[in-house]
Amino acid sequence: MNKLKIEDKLRWRHPGGKLRELGPEKLTDTELLSILISTGIKGKSAEKIADEILTKFSSFKGMANQPLEKFLEIKGLADVKIIRIAAAFEIARRVVNEVVSKYEKV
Repeated sequence: MNKLKIEDKLRWRHPGGKLRELGPEKLTDTELLSILISTGIKGKSAEKIADEILTKFSSFKGMANQPLEKFLEIKGLADVKIIRIAAAFEIARRVVNEVVSKYEKV
């Protein structure tokens, strides 16, 4: 195992610290999603919830356009957390549309 990776895992208690120090591109999908989720529930961390979401839907792409009710099937997710995730996807969709629109004009 890479010694640096072990040290890095021990350095950050939450992915937000890792993002701050190394930048968002260094985080896994699970770590990025867990930042949106923010907090876990008793016995289940935000990272574990994020991992369950990504396992259920296979990827961010698989999560896109899912009805919000599908997310309620995951223990530890409620309205506020699901709304945060939906808002992040809408922001991403708008950015993509803006970029595509810009290149269509060129």
